[in-house]
Amino acid sequence: MIDARACLGSHDILLITLDSLRFDVAARALEEGLTPHLARLLPETGWECRHTPGNFTFAAHQAFFAGFLPTPIAPGRHPRLFALEFPGSETIADQTCVFSTDNIVAGLADRGYHTLCIGGVGFFNQQSPLGTVLPGLFQESYWQPAFGVTDRHSTQHQVDFTLELLNQQPADQRLFLFLNVSATHQPSCIFVQDALEDSVETQLAALAYADAQLGPLFAALQQRAPLLCIICSDHGTTFGEDGYRGHRISHPVVWEVPYLECLLPRTGDQP
Repeated sequence: MIDARACLGSHDILLITLDSLRFDVAARALEEGLTPHLARLLPETGWECRHTPGNFTFAAHQAFFAGFLPTPIAPGRHPRLFALEFPGSETIADQTCVFSTDNIVAGLADRGYHTLCIGGVGFFNQQSPLGTVLPGLFQESYWQPAFGVTDRHSTQHQVDFTLELLNQQPADQRLFLFLNVSATHQPSCIFVQDALEDSVETQLAALAYADAQLGPLFAALQQRAPLLCIICSDHGTTFGEDGYRGHRISHPVVWEVPYLECLLPRTGDQP
């Protein structure tokens, strides 16, 4: 487990959610060499398979921002990177960064972090009261149709916009950056020519597309400061398994998600 408490104040923090991405799709993409930028961050064992705390976007992200990231599958009590003060919690360790706020975004802001949200799917679009709940946790939050699920170039638009924001931030200002990648959410069929419905193959293509856009973001962040990086899916989705399509259901391919956490040195600080 990373010592998140020791990173506080010295590291920027990046949380990327690859919306709706199934663990089996992420593992296959890695095996087939389709995600080289993500592969650079992963250990030799590849993606860790974890259980999500929620089976659709809103529920999962509410849990994430309360400190409950996807849980390791092995039995036992697993210490968390971030937590909120909560009587009786059994998953807080010496390495856990604990806040006295009602969400970790506000907790990081209280510790001097500037908090940025780059939205993707509808729960971040700020076009309804519900769509403002999650982005409203952040000091700055952004969404535009070009970031959404129907734009074939959504991840490129998200990354380009984020890079402009990073250029405006003082180098000594620590950041918590959250990016919700919409490309892997339905309709992923837009990433495969002539595909009429979503499938494992279309989500695989969507993930390969998203990975190809992420390299400049990782490079820019590493030029600023050391980085605590967390990348995961919020939930999986079904493509006809047992008659189901979609998510917000209790099916194994929905609950099992890819997860990674790592520390990246600032460019020039590598040994």
